[in-house]
Amino acid sequence: MTRIDDTFTRLRSEGRKAFVSYIMAGDPDMETSLSLMKGLPGAGVDIIELGVPFTDPMADGPTIQAAGQGALAGGQTLEKTLEMVRAFRAGDDRTPIVLMGYYNPIYNRGVDRFLADARAAGVDGLIVVDLPPEEDDELCIPAQAAGLNFIRLATPTTDDRRLPAVLTNTSGFVYYVSITGITGAAAAQAGDVGPEVARIKAATDLPVLVGFGINTPEAAAAIAGVADGCVVGSAIVKEIAAGKPVAEVLAFVAGLAEGAHGAR
Repeated sequence: MTRIDDTFTRLRSEGRKAFVSYIMAGDPDMETSLSLMKGLPGAGVDIIELGVPFTDPMADGPTIQAAGQGALAGGQTLEKTLEMVRAFRAGDDRTPIVLMGYYNPIYNRGVDRFLADARAAGVDGLIVVDLPPEEDDELCIPAQAAGLNFIRLATPTTDDRRLPAVLTNTSGFVYYVSITGITGAAAAQAGDVGPEVARIKAATDLPVLVGFGINTPEAAAAIAGVADGCVVGSAIVKEIAAGKPVAEVLAFVAGLAEGAHGAR
């Protein structure tokens, strides 16, 4: 059982949906992003998704791309991202942390070293968007053996023939991408998402969370209402990019969390 598994067990017992927030490590700088990260649980965040900046983020739209490029320009690295996790864990041993990013920085560090360091820092799960199921031996299976959840993305183009491969070796939860495209590209629609979530849930016992295109408390409530929870990233990163103080960003996050938690 990981912190992610424990969190979903607790949420089910409380009759609540999950709210997951994404921020980019090092955006707009490491000190500010760490302050935001530390404030997320108090704003109602159940799981923190921490972006690892990378030079070629194929799945990310302009907002998150800019955040990543800015973080890299400011000197953010994979090692500094793990430092953030360690600093967060000094005051919070409960909230799950999922690193989201791409395989290249992990490969450069070395898989075994990365997994040992991530587990020691307090990371609970990984989302690595450019490693398909056919490459599970590269990272997915070693990560599971190291005690980390490996969370896979399903999309509107994941048909019934492909879905079993996507679900194989996935753990923690399934992340359903609500739109065809990059992050922040369009608004998620509960009417479109609901049948797809039901199709995935018929094939797995894992929680199914929905992300991409959620930017208001009302949207968070609507999407969480047809899934086990929702993930918000670009909308939060936009607040950070606007230069808003940490307290204002956290207040925005709290509104989104309230929407998700109010869903039934």
